[in-house]
Amino acid sequence: MAAKHSEDFKREAVRIAAHSGLTRRQVASDLGVGFSTMGKWMRDYSTDPTAAEDA
Repeated sequence: MAAKHSEDFKREAVRIAAHSGLTRRQVASDLGVGFSTMGKWMRDYSTDPTAAEDA
């Protein structure tokens, strides 16, 4: 069964991915979530339309 993450966790993950200088793939790995899941969260929670692009 897939893990359920809180809205706060998802927003924080997006913030980290957008501002840490790490790639989305690295942030996803560090947080223990899938790369595609991280991409979905980026699309869902980011206010910057370019943030979902993989660095």
